[in-house]
Amino acid sequence: MIRWLLDRINLWVFIGTLAVAGAMVVLVVALVYLLPPPPAEVPVAVLTRIPGPTPTFTLPAVTPTPTLTPPVTVGGIAVGMYVQITGTEGAGLRLRAGPGTNQELRFVGMDSEVFLVKDGPREADGFTWWFLEAPYDPNRSGWAAASYLSVVNQPVQP
Repeated sequence: MIRWLLDRINLWVFIGTLAVAGAMVVLVVALVYLLPPPPAEVPVAVLTRIPGPTPTFTLPAVTPTPTLTPPVTVGGIAVGMYVQITGTEGAGLRLRAGPGTNQELRFVGMDSEVFLVKDGPREADGFTWWFLEAPYDPNRSGWAAASYLSVVNQPVQP
């Protein structure tokens, strides 16, 4: 059986393997005897306890109760009301880009046309001006003189 093993293994490889193994054993034994011994006292890990969070009580924010101011009403007209153009005798009412007769003309609203009051009042050129918007078309909006407006009930949507 050894003959069979020797036929298959090179003798120098076998001797080299034994030499490397022997050298490793000698190295381990040398390290065990030559290294200094471990310290007699093993250091203990120091743990620091961090306390958990504590609840912090805060008073709820006090929101002041708003004082309701009545809507500004001039001639019975106020923001949020519907008004109708009247008294132009068919000439129509000029709705402008700003309050005042010198402001740019946006369009002419005809008698009986209904608008929603969105802003105002503003005083300019001897008139009280209200910002109006057509309920069916937000692009039809502008400032109109209150002298040609009358309050109406909310229009019925078709």
